[in-house]
Amino acid sequence: MPKYSKLFFIQTFFVLLLGIVPIPLLRAQHLTRYLTAEEAVGSALANNRDLGLARLDEKIATAKHRETNAIFLPQADLSYTALTTNNPLNAFGFKLQQQTVKQADFNPALLNDPGTTTDFNARLQVKQPLLNMDLLYMRKALSVQASLYQLKTQRSTEYLAFEVKKAYLQLQLAYDAEVVLKEALKMVNALYEFTGNRVKEGLLQQSDALHVKVRISKVESRLAEAGSDIRNASDYLSLLMGTPYGIIYTVAPLAKEPVADLAAGLIPADRADFAAMKKALESTDLVIESSRKSYLPKVNAFASLQLNDNSLFGFAAGSYFAGIQLTWDIFKGNSTKNKIITQLAERDKLAAQLQSQLEQSQLELNKTNRLLADARFTIKQQSIAVEDAAEALRILQDRYEQGLVNSTEVLQAQTQLSQQQLEKAQAVFSYNSTLAYLQFLTTTKQ
Repeated sequence: MPKYSKLFFIQTFFVLLLGIVPIPLLRAQHLTRYLTAEEAVGSALANNRDLGLARLDEKIATAKHRETNAIFLPQADLSYTALTTNNPLNAFGFKLQQQTVKQADFNPALLNDPGTTTDFNARLQVKQPLLNMDLLYMRKALSVQASLYQLKTQRSTEYLAFEVKKAYLQLQLAYDAEVVLKEALKMVNALYEFTGNRVKEGLLQQSDALHVKVRISKVESRLAEAGSDIRNASDYLSLLMGTPYGIIYTVAPLAKEPVADLAAGLIPADRADFAAMKKALESTDLVIESSRKSYLPKVNAFASLQLNDNSLFGFAAGSYFAGIQLTWDIFKGNSTKNKIITQLAERDKLAAQLQSQLEQSQLELNKTNRLLADARFTIKQQSIAVEDAAEALRILQDRYEQGLVNSTEVLQAQTQLSQQQLEKAQAVFSYNSTLAYLQFLTTTKQ
């Protein structure tokens, strides 16, 4: 008989163990975590990628404004140049710059045919802006644009918070639907057990039991769909929060009754997106003024220090020059005039867009107020409908146990109760999501 090693026995043991342990227990389990609405909003504001892009736009606008610091600060550049020539004029100029001109250099023959002359030049140039009115107004325009992007980021933050609240409510609704369906499955299973016992006793027909069994299959299918809705809502929350997929979030139950309404009659004119559009108008006005100021003269100072020598890295002769320059663009073919006309038209377009946005938002607010009132009324009606459906089911179950009605009527009553419960949950969800949207519409600038 062959001898087996210890390793063989260990491997055999694990193979038998894998055969005994159920396969589902070996599969990766979904991670479940409890999540509050406040935690969801906080995580989204910290990690959402779209909001991160908005913040980057804000940084870009701020950096562009800082670029205009150059209109106050000097500019300096350093260069080192090596030149060689046999051009008479340049050759004599090299000698002048190197301060090496001699009496013999004025010999006409040497002036006309100087031969190869070399010059090594080190130069430091400095420019200092003094008065550029067009650039000053452009700087102001970019400063306003930086504020504009800050307001855009704020509005993006507000919208993200609303979207997270809505997704959280959707997850609550999915869990509420699961609870309703589980209760319905529990009731129909109890009915199936009761009906099966009566069939065995010969008091009911097999068709009654089959009707109940069909109902069980339908409820189980809808329950499976509710589970998928929970996973889908959890994945969407993960996307908004910038967290990995695969986590199934458990949440607080959906509120059964509406909270107090939010009073809102007029759309706030200082909302972040409206304030951003007003900043855009202000920036456009400053850009127009910058174009107008381009008609004015510009004053700038400059200076240069140079060292010349006829040998590499030699700095024998130094010289400098400095000055102030006034430039004035008197006529540029009406390009500035037409540019201003275009900018004025763009400003008028922005003003019209702002007014249109205000009117559309007011219309949306009025509509949302009506939807909120409708949702509150629907909740009241559905609460009554749930009570009536539950009482009707109770009566029919009693009559069914007494053999006075058939299983179809009881199943219809159970279906109606489940439907009314789901519709009430949907009404509460609609109310809460509409209220969150109303808050989003009426959020004022911070």
